[in-house]
Amino acid sequence: MNDEIRVTVMQYTDRPNLVLAYVDPISGKRKTKSAGTSNEKAAWKAAATWEEELRAGPHCPPSKVTWAAFRERYEAEHLASLAEKSREIAGLALNVLERHLDPDRLAKIDGSALSKLQAAMRKPRTVKRDGEEITLPPIKETSVATYLRAIKAALRWARRVGLLTKVPEIDMPRGAKGRKMKGGALVGEQFERLLAAVPKIRPKDAAEWQRYLTGLWLSGLRLGESVALSWNADATFAVDLSGRRPRFRIKGTAQKSGRDELLPMTPDFAEFLLRTPEAQRRGRVFKLNQGGGNLPLAAHHVGEIVTRIGEKSRVVVNPVDGKTASAHDLRRSFGTRWAKRVMPAVLQRLMRHASIQTTMTHYIDLDVDDMADDLWARHPAEGTAAGSGNISGNISAKSPVFPGDGADSNLIYEQVVVGTAGRGPRRSPPN
Repeated sequence: MNDEIRVTVMQYTDRPNLVLAYVDPISGKRKTKSAGTSNEKAAWKAAATWEEELRAGPHCPPSKVTWAAFRERYEAEHLASLAEKSREIAGLALNVLERHLDPDRLAKIDGSALSKLQAAMRKPRTVKRDGEEITLPPIKETSVATYLRAIKAALRWARRVGLLTKVPEIDMPRGAKGRKMKGGALVGEQFERLLAAVPKIRPKDAAEWQRYLTGLWLSGLRLGESVALSWNADATFAVDLSGRRPRFRIKGTAQKSGRDELLPMTPDFAEFLLRTPEAQRRGRVFKLNQGGGNLPLAAHHVGEIVTRIGEKSRVVVNPVDGKTASAHDLRRSFGTRWAKRVMPAVLQRLMRHASIQTTMTHYIDLDVDDMADDLWARHPAEGTAAGSGNISGNISAKSPVFPGDGADSNLIYEQVVVGTAGRGPRRSPPN
């Protein structure tokens, strides 16, 4: 079917005026309206005007749909119904596409263009910031794949609503085998170095940023979650102190599942939060603001600052590529520490993952020697009396307490940030 709208002039014997008509290319139904005149010349002029309006508007043929018109409709008609995180990812993906391809028509986004986009994302680029030119590293492979999935979803929507005749083929990146995690978990000594580097990057508000990093270390929160976390009960992501134990309350609008949820909070992070005086438990838990004002920093800006702190601290989490600590590595550290304490299903809930496979594959970085030490610590010593363990005899009656990140992590924060080092016996940093 020809996707061009063609308006014709018709005459009905039971109507005094001529009628304008066209066939909707999507529904296949005839659409009509009065020409408002019985003069044939004036009616054809009205037909031409209406035809032009239709072709420029909702019935613009796919080959002529502008990129700007597509994006406006996609955001208003589809993205508006999705969770905030999904909208954010889609927006970032479309921004990346616009930056590298600068399309004027939707139809120009074909297989060749998307192949060029992948190549461009894998190259460093130079930008100007504060009058200086700086070189940004290539986009990570995981982000490349995420952006391509979001772009593919957008193009499929365009096909469904008739803005695109065919969805182009997209060669998705194939994940490399072997080590799944790009970063790694930090140990206590590395975390101390990270805190100590904060004043070098944030000299004016170092204390708040050190408190923030300690919160990430103890909570395992995602970057966006940590920035959104609030004391206010009506917030999308909030601290809930109404139950027997402190917990997280997440509204359905803030997550993909669309469900309101109450989720557990680890005791050490709860203790950390409860040190905040009641009078100060208002608004955002971590007040990271722009330029010393009250306007909050966006999550991606917070992530960039944490990455700079990691670079300054020289805490390397991946010796293969020299990657230094980032906010995500503090989340990995949380997962690795608690993997020693709880069952996988509980850890999955603490990490707030939909799949246990995600938790075990990407966030657990247990060293073989550490696991061996743990097994030997649990094994009963020779000569242990019968009945001191369980039925199989593989757990001693006095099982060792796991080296901790609970009170010890708070101790690190007090020693490095509050300045209590040297006032008493120092315990070993958490492993």
